[in-house]
Amino acid sequence: MAVSVPGYSPSFKKPPETLRLRRKRARSRGDAAAPSSALPEPAPRRAALAAGLPLRPFPAAPGRSGCPAAARRNPFARLDNRPRVAAEPPDEAPQRILESIQENDLQWNEMSPERAALTGFPQTPQVSLSKSDSPSTDSAELPVDWSIKTRLLFTSPQPFTWADHLKAQEEAQGLVQHCRAAQVALPQSIQDPKLCTELRCAFQQSLVYWLHPAVSWLPMFPRIGADRKMTGKVNPWANDETLQHISMSDWSVSFTSLYNLLKTKLCPYFYVCTYQFTVLFRAAGLAGNDAITALISPTTRGLREAMKNEGIEFSLPLIKENEQKKEASGTSFGHVEEQAVSDEDEEESFSWLEEMGVQDKIKKPDTLSIKLRKEKHEVQMDHRPESVVFVKGINTFTLLNFLINCKSLVATSGPQAGLPPTLLAPIAFRGATMQMLKARSVNVKTQALSGYKDQFSLEITGPVMPHALYSVTALLRSSQRGAFSAGLYPHEPTAVFNICLPADKELQKEVVHKELANCGLHPKTVDQLSQIPLLGKSSLRNVEMSNYIYNWKS
Repeated sequence: MAVSVPGYSPSFKKPPETLRLRRKRARSRGDAAAPSSALPEPAPRRAALAAGLPLRPFPAAPGRSGCPAAARRNPFARLDNRPRVAAEPPDEAPQRILESIQENDLQWNEMSPERAALTGFPQTPQVSLSKSDSPSTDSAELPVDWSIKTRLLFTSPQPFTWADHLKAQEEAQGLVQHCRAAQVALPQSIQDPKLCTELRCAFQQSLVYWLHPAVSWLPMFPRIGADRKMTGKVNPWANDETLQHISMSDWSVSFTSLYNLLKTKLCPYFYVCTYQFTVLFRAAGLAGNDAITALISPTTRGLREAMKNEGIEFSLPLIKENEQKKEASGTSFGHVEEQAVSDEDEEESFSWLEEMGVQDKIKKPDTLSIKLRKEKHEVQMDHRPESVVFVKGINTFTLLNFLINCKSLVATSGPQAGLPPTLLAPIAFRGATMQMLKARSVNVKTQALSGYKDQFSLEITGPVMPHALYSVTALLRSSQRGAFSAGLYPHEPTAVFNICLPADKELQKEVVHKELANCGLHPKTVDQLSQIPLLGKSSLRNVEMSNYIYNWKS
């Protein structure tokens, strides 16, 4: 674009200046083409023109000038159709077009996050890497990610039309394959995915998940921070104690059923989503542990104290890891020494008060105050990823009973009052309802140097659990011929579930596959979930596949 043209704004920050420029050009062209017999400008317009004010030119009506009206140029027409100024370098114009488009997209994304919902176009994920983010990594397989995703946005040079408008037979076959845990083997590359019935049925199979309770007019996930979405919705549990008792009784039965399936290795994992925290239960053999494990995040000091009172043994793996790092670097010793010095100063100050004879007038800190001061760091980590709690073995059963009888598990006020926690699982359990992730494909035109090009995208929304993420990416590997990229949007409180936990011994893959053969997941999915997590407190946010090789960022 020509920077030398005054008033021109390629980013549309000052539309009036752009319109003024268009009007001046239209007026100048109209003056040149106007016949000598044209009527003179009225006195008010002449005064405004002399003052330099922008005025809209009169249309050349046949009644005034005797000639047909000239078509006025649309000021919002494509910018690259503007006649080139002689002083404008031809090579720099495309680059400035791209810069202005990128600037507009960035501003629009910041002002309106709901752009995709309003326009129907997929929103390009904006990824900002911090210092703690792990670098990009090339691998033939993705690392295991135990966080729950709320949205997946895939883009590819190949269309996703095969994922739309499934036939009734294909939809039914996909549901049957899920219920029977059928294994589907697809070739590495599918020439025409839209005609591949096995691919479409497998895609339907990968979108199924199980939920309790199921309320069609209330969003049951996520529960943390969902008060605004639930405000104004009908909640029959809020003021009906009888209904609350019945719903919690049904929820306890479903929760116990899930735990029994997990214990017998017929269910690989499940989530308990409350309005304050989320719990991940995993079967023995997953994430490198040889026993049932549970992770709770985020927690508070009150919740941890209540768990201690119930006899639940647990650990704070991130706090322990930080202490080990401090000990290795020698900072822990310095902290202890500093604490000892402060205690000595405090004793000396009280001895000085005794010498002055005013020790009775100064209140010495009691035991409770000293205890609160020592536990200050525990309160500071509340509601943070560092407060994640790890429970293992038989203590998970005690945790089950604790959660069933915990009165603070359900909100007593607000839009979620009386509503039981959400149970999410990849397989069916007692009292569960089959649900489907929402998927839609969009084909949009994007501007390029040579004109327009097609951009194909596939958006999946809902509680995307780890097995579903792996299944969908495995299908896209074949359907998109090993070339696609994805933006992953995790439910942030669950990102900490990717921490590496201490394992007693190294598990053999053959033994894990044999014991979890009937858990309802594909053997390759079980193989991935049995890996030791590597992402720490973060989760996958950007994935790109090129030539069947993954490149991912967290």
